[in-house]
Amino acid sequence: MPLQNRVDPFGAIHAVPERGLFTGNRGIIHDPATKTLLRKRWALQAWIICVCQFRNVRREPMGKNRPGGKAGWTELFFLDEVTALAAGHRPCFFCQRERARDFVGRFGEAFGIAEPRAPQVDKRLHKERLASGGKRPAVAMHELSSLPDGAVVGTGGNAYAVRHGKALRWSFAGYGPPAGLGQLEDKALVLLTPGTTLAVLRHGFRPVWHPSAKG
Repeated sequence: MPLQNRVDPFGAIHAVPERGLFTGNRGIIHDPATKTLLRKRWALQAWIICVCQFRNVRREPMGKNRPGGKAGWTELFFLDEVTALAAGHRPCFFCQRERARDFVGRFGEAFGIAEPRAPQVDKRLHKERLASGGKRPAVAMHELSSLPDGAVVGTGGNAYAVRHGKALRWSFAGYGPPAGLGQLEDKALVLLTPGTTLAVLRHGFRPVWHPSAKG
């Protein structure tokens, strides 16, 4: 049985077979004895995105990965960076230092902060993430075409990523074929990607897409 550690763009955590391109965490939110999630869905404000392979480090997902047989951070998995950003995560400074510096630097440009720091990003994101109580701002149809590539919107239980003026339906297995934004015209849309991350995307940050997002 797959572990409950796969994250969707809404920030919810599921048990599905597909793993995705990236891992990451929100702190320790699992019981290593049963390999199940605790009731809480985050333990700190720094929600990060990590690479799955780094310095030959091997971890047992939802295991005891700290010295003394204690639980380490809970390994979460994302289809791609677009998904992780929509859920409210940002690149890790340990295993993705250059991408993390790029992200935080563009955050500073977006909000006029001369010396931006990761905790400033995390504090803002934590107020916006759906999974930590943030609101879902509505998106009007005329606003959809102005969203940057990598933005994700939701309608009902479905999520769509915006790329090259097209909408790609999201799933744990990958994206559906690109379709015109008009397919969403009669739907009630909400913005899933946090406003802070949206500003970073507008200032040139380029997220990593799953290979299924062709075109």
